[in-house]
Amino acid sequence: MAKSHEPDFLDEIIQESTKRDPGFPALLAAAEARRALVRELTAIRKQKGLSQTEVAAAMSTSQSAIARLESLDDAKESTLDRYATAIGVKIARTVVDADTALAA
Repeated sequence: MAKSHEPDFLDEIIQESTKRDPGFPALLAAAEARRALVRELTAIRKQKGLSQTEVAAAMSTSQSAIARLESLDDAKESTLDRYATAIGVKIARTVVDADTALAA
């Protein structure tokens, strides 16, 4: 379980964004899930001994683009799919009802 903390500026922004758009927490959760996926894919790349340059070549892009992707910039799912293919893995997705997912 996460430690509780005193509300900070980020918490205030999240609260304000949620007031304006009740769907904001779901968007935030999706972004956090993508970031976790990027961390996992990066760990797999390293575990397989692949360099950013090798992955970039397989994706027909630059090493610097791979470095930006791995530094947790928000990425399109299609880019993550291409990255996964370049390191020899597939990303599995599951579709769930939004109301059910929020209740969990």
